[in-house]
Amino acid sequence: MAVYFLSDAHLGSRAIADGQNHQRQLVDLLQSIGQDATAIYLLGDIFDYWCEYFWRDKSKTQYAPVLQCIRSLTDKGIAVHFFIGNHDLWTFGRLAKATGMTIHRRPLDTEIAGKRVYMCHGDGVLPSDYTTLYPAPILKKIKRFIWLRKVFHSPFCQFWFRLLPPKWGNELGYEWAKRSRMKELARPCPYKGEQNEELVLFAKEQERLGNHRDFYIFGHRHIDLDLQITGNSRVVILGDCFQQWTYGRLEDNRFELINYEN
Repeated sequence: MAVYFLSDAHLGSRAIADGQNHQRQLVDLLQSIGQDATAIYLLGDIFDYWCEYFWRDKSKTQYAPVLQCIRSLTDKGIAVHFFIGNHDLWTFGRLAKATGMTIHRRPLDTEIAGKRVYMCHGDGVLPSDYTTLYPAPILKKIKRFIWLRKVFHSPFCQFWFRLLPPKWGNELGYEWAKRSRMKELARPCPYKGEQNEELVLFAKEQERLGNHRDFYIFGHRHIDLDLQITGNSRVVILGDCFQQWTYGRLEDNRFELINYEN
């Protein structure tokens, strides 16, 4: 039996030409891995935008296929874990109720199949000395993202945004997400190298501090990476499930990144 990890499907993105087909592909993937899975970890940005308002939001019916698929997995006893990303953090109980998933709002440090694993979406994960590592223009972007992340995670801001009519909130959320996706598609940010990739630097720092894990597993960056950083510690960045269609599988102490389309 195997444990699976996937992230960054960005369902509902207005930058994806055929959203229904994209969702069908993700459902096919989940059903496929569900045949031998004991647990599935969804590491954020599964939805390009998700917010649970105080009012009924009829637009959520567009996700019925994937929500029903996940419910069928959890009903079979497969543990499905959902980590909030930077696009789908505004869930306050309805997603868990609809699917039976366990929702994680913070990084998870756990043991899986005898391996120590640290995992989260990856947004905002930085080494402690990041302010000294990057030139001013890059540092400015990082600080802006950190500030924006604090706003999105603010209970005060979340409360007032949830008071919006869903039609207004969704238009703002999906258009904001579309601009982010189009910008990324036009100017993708490739792997920065072992000495510059923030998630790699974070993991290396943790190892130096004696906080050993066998695997550090992240999403967010839309690159597929499986990098050995010490003799028995690896950093994994999962890629995505809308362009690369890569995901992780851990079975019998063996981890591999798999391309679903192949």
